[in-house]
Amino acid sequence: MQDVAANPLLATWESPFAVPPFAQIAPEHFPPAFEAALGEHRAEVDAIRDQATGPDFDNTIAAMERAGERLKRTVGVFFNLSGAHTNPEIQKIEREIAPKLSRHSSAIHLDPKLFARIAAIFEARESAGLTSEQIRLIERYHLGFTRAGAHLGEAERARLAEIAQRLAELGTAFSQNVLADESGFTLVLEGEADIAGLPDFLIKAAARAARDRDLGEGQYVITLARSSIEPFLQFSERRDLREKAFRAWTMRGDGTAHDNAAIMSETLRLRDERAKLLGYADYAAYKLDDTMAKTPQAVSDLLSRVWKPAVARADAERDALAALARAEGANDAIAPWDWRYYAEKERQRAHALEEAEIKPYFQLDNIIQAAFHVAQRLFGLQFTPRDDVPVYHPDVRAWEVLDAQGAHMGLFYGDYFARASKRSGAWASSYRGQRNLDERVRPIIVNVMNFSAPAEGEPALLSFDDARTLFHEFGHALHGLLSDVTYPSLAGTNVSRDFVELPSQLYEHWLEVPEILERFAVHAQTGKPMPAGLRERLAQARNFNQGFATVEYCASALVDLDMHAHAEDAAADPIAFERAALSRIGMPDAIEMRHRSPHFAHIFSGEGYSAGYYSYLWSEVLDADAFAAFTEAGDPFDPQVAQRLHDFIYAAGNLRDPEDAYRGFRDRLPDVGPLLEKRGLA
Repeated sequence: MQDVAANPLLATWESPFAVPPFAQIAPEHFPPAFEAALGEHRAEVDAIRDQATGPDFDNTIAAMERAGERLKRTVGVFFNLSGAHTNPEIQKIEREIAPKLSRHSSAIHLDPKLFARIAAIFEARESAGLTSEQIRLIERYHLGFTRAGAHLGEAERARLAEIAQRLAELGTAFSQNVLADESGFTLVLEGEADIAGLPDFLIKAAARAARDRDLGEGQYVITLARSSIEPFLQFSERRDLREKAFRAWTMRGDGTAHDNAAIMSETLRLRDERAKLLGYADYAAYKLDDTMAKTPQAVSDLLSRVWKPAVARADAERDALAALARAEGANDAIAPWDWRYYAEKERQRAHALEEAEIKPYFQLDNIIQAAFHVAQRLFGLQFTPRDDVPVYHPDVRAWEVLDAQGAHMGLFYGDYFARASKRSGAWASSYRGQRNLDERVRPIIVNVMNFSAPAEGEPALLSFDDARTLFHEFGHALHGLLSDVTYPSLAGTNVSRDFVELPSQLYEHWLEVPEILERFAVHAQTGKPMPAGLRERLAQARNFNQGFATVEYCASALVDLDMHAHAEDAAADPIAFERAALSRIGMPDAIEMRHRSPHFAHIFSGEGYSAGYYSYLWSEVLDADAFAAFTEAGDPFDPQVAQRLHDFIYAAGNLRDPEDAYRGFRDRLPDVGPLLEKRGLA
C-alpha cells in the first residue's frame, strides 16, 4: 500500500506559483490520490447535505464551491497529461478512473436530499438579498442538477447513473482507439521519387520524424498529425502515396484494429435514452437546450443557410482544379487526396503564393510574441519567461502573466510540438482555474499544439493556418487568464459551448492586422519583414478554397446534429448512417468530412461538442460582428472597445447569459450576413 501522506499529488505544492511538481509525480501516484481525494470530496458534500441548519447560499452553494479542492487538482494534472503526454500506464489508469469519476459525480448530482436544499435556495433566490453573481450561480446549480435528473424518481436516477458511468468508459475507449491509430501509422519515404514535390521545410520535418523513430539517413516519415499529413497532401507529386496517406487519415477508427463503430453505436443509444428519461425528444434537443442556439432547428437553419452557397462555391473550385489537372495531363476526376495538391497549385497560379515562400515569415517564436503583443495592446498583459517553473515535458515552456500594473495574473504553459504521446489537434486547458472566493486564486492555463518540430538548430516554421491556430488557442487561454469572478463554477471558459469559441475565433482576427504582420512576420534567414506585396497577396487569398473549407466543416456539423437527432437509426450502423446523411445533403464526392465519425473525438470522446460541433460556426457569426466593432472605431486596438470586450467577454466568465454578455459588449445581437461576407460566400 502506497503511503498516501507522501503522495506528491496530495501534498502542498511548494513550487513557484504552486504548480504541479511534475518531476515528482509518477503514474502510480494517481490511483491512491484519486481514492483519497474522492473520499474527501464525498465527505465534504455529505456534510453540506446533512447539516441541521436550513439551506442558504453560504452553507450550501458557496460550500459546494469550496469543496473538492484536492480532487480538482488531481483531475487537472491527470487529464492534462492523458491528452498531452500519455503512456500505457496512464491510459490504463484512465480506463479505470473514468467510470469512478462518473459514479462520484452522479452520486452528487442525483442526490435528492442535496437537490432539495438547492431547490429551496433557488425558489427563494430573488428575495434573499443576494448579488447578481450569486443568483446566477444558484440558477446554474439548479439547472445542472435538473439536467442530471435529480428531480426524477429513484429508478430513473439509478438508470441515469448507470448511463453516465458507461458513457465515461466509452468516451475513454474511443479516444484511446483514435490515438492508437494515429500513433501507429507512419508513411516511410525513401529516395528522391518518394519525396518528389515536397518543400524543404517538410523534408526536414519528415527527416526529424524518421530520426525520432530510429530510422536511418535518407528515410523520411509522414505521420497522421495534421501538421505533417496536410502539407504532404498539399505538395507530394506521388498520387499513390497521397491516396495511401489520406485513406489512413480518414479511416482512423474505421475497420482498423481499433474500430470505433460499436462504441459509437452504444454511445448514441445511451445518450438518446438519457435524453428521453429527462423529458426531451432526442439527445440533440437535450444538449442544445442549454446553449445560445436553444434548438436543433436553429442550428439546422444556420448550417443550411451556409451550406448551399458553400457547395456552389466548392463545385466551382473543383471545376477549376480539374481544369488545372487536365492541363498537366491528369484526366482522372479530382479525388479527395487530390484536392489539396491541386488547390496549392491553383493558389500559386491565382495569387502567386507558395507555402515555401510564406512559412519562413511565420517563425513559431515570433508568432508566440505576436499573440502576447496583441494581449498587451488590448488588455495590458505582460508575459515573462519562467525557466524555474516545473514542466511535464522538455518541449513545454512557461510564462508568468502580469497585468499593466505588474501584478500577477496567472501562469501560461505553451506545448507546441507533435509527439507520439500526445493526441492530435490543438486545445487549451487549465491546471487551475481562477476564483476570488475567500482568496484571490490565479489560473494556470496551457495551450497544446501539434506543430512539426524543426531540425536541430533551426527555427520552427508555421504555415499561415498554423499561425491562426496558435492565435485561436491563445484566445481560449486569455479567456481563462483574464477571468475575474468570485466563484470557480462561473470562471473562465465555463460558458455555453456555442459561446466559448467567440474569444478564440475573435482573437484570430488580430493575426492579420497589418501592423502585427509588419512587426512579427520576419524572414527566418534574412530578418527582413514580410514585403507589403506578399501581405497583400495573403489578404487577397483569404477566401481562397473557402468553399472546400466550409463544406468539410459543415458536413461534420450536420452529420453530428443528424446522428444525435436520429440516434436509433444512427446507432444501427453509424458508418452507413454517415454515408446516407452525406448523400442527403449532397456532399461533393471530391471532399471528405473534416472529421469522420469514427475518429470524431469532439463528439465521441466525452460530450464536449456532441450535437454541438456547429458551435464554431455559431461563434463565427459572433466573432465576425465583434471584430467589426473595432473596424467601426477605426482602430483594431481601440481602448474603449477593448475595455468592453474585456469586461463582458474575456473577464466575465459565466456571470451572464451569453446573449446578455454579447449585448453588453455590442449593444445588439449579430446577423449571419457578416459571416457569409467574411467567408466570401455572400
